[in-house]
Amino acid sequence: MTDVLGFRFQEPLWLLAALAGPLVVAAAVLRERTGRALIFPGLSRSGKASPTWRTGLRHLPVTLAGLGLALAAVALARPQHGSLKQNATTEGVDIVIALDVSGSMAAQDFLPRNRLEVARSVVSSFIKRRPNDRIGLVVFASKCLTKSPLTTDTALLLRQLDDVHLDMLPDGTAIGSGMATALARLRRSQAKSKVLVLVTDGGNNTGEIDPATATDMARAMGVRVYTVGVGKGGVVPVPVRVRDDFTGAVVTRVMPMQVDIDEGLLKMIATRTGAEFFRATDSASMRVIFDRIDRLEKSEIKLTSYTRYRELFRPYLTTAAALLLAASAAWATGLRVAPA
Repeated sequence: MTDVLGFRFQEPLWLLAALAGPLVVAAAVLRERTGRALIFPGLSRSGKASPTWRTGLRHLPVTLAGLGLALAAVALARPQHGSLKQNATTEGVDIVIALDVSGSMAAQDFLPRNRLEVARSVVSSFIKRRPNDRIGLVVFASKCLTKSPLTTDTALLLRQLDDVHLDMLPDGTAIGSGMATALARLRRSQAKSKVLVLVTDGGNNTGEIDPATATDMARAMGVRVYTVGVGKGGVVPVPVRVRDDFTGAVVTRVMPMQVDIDEGLLKMIATRTGAEFFRATDSASMRVIFDRIDRLEKSEIKLTSYTRYRELFRPYLTTAAALLLAASAAWATGLRVAPA
């Protein structure tokens, strides 16, 4: 693997095969000069064609083929260009986002979007506006899953967020367990300010750890828990899977249901940890949280160096294919290498 000024070949051994192109051309010229090349009748019968231009172009097919083979080998060597990210130091806050993916998040308070879609939009806006913080992502329903540990890689976080969907975990809303899992991601944090952003509709109904216990854990760790209630509440349309009486097939129907938000629980969690509760209807609802976190004490964060490479083989491969096709076309017109 070669690497010069950010340019490299991922499979450099293929560059040896690129020598086949010039060798093909050299062999054709040598055969012509030694008189061992084949003479095809098509060339001798072209009486009406000018011998001058045919003589001048007789090497065209083999030359085009040789160049095509050489460029194809370069493409197989996978040329790449990398953008180097240097070590840097910045100041930020360690933040873990705990996102509810339970069935109640399917409530369509914001037609045509449901609560989870609004929550993902809110979280995406939050991540994009905090490039200097280390952010992690945890999702929970009746079980919990860490989608990303603390990181400054915004692109990674957004990809993990795009992968979040309903039914990815068994149904239920274990807010206490979700908080505990998020707090575990902050356990070894040395940051001066540690934050948990809990995004849910606030209806705890399962889990081995109750929200009050998880709140006490956060207080003991010095973690502020900002709670975000997603949804307007009340009677809202909710997609429900039911069995059709006539066909027996399981279908999804939208039915009006009472789906309230437990504001009291979310306010208790936020107040006891020195944070605040917010209602999220769109990304603009998070601006107050941005301002609050901006005022927290920052810690020095060292960013590691890495290089991200971009593939460059496509133009080489396309040009190689074009040259080989052109060589075939030139050969088909009757151009041939003939002995002198």
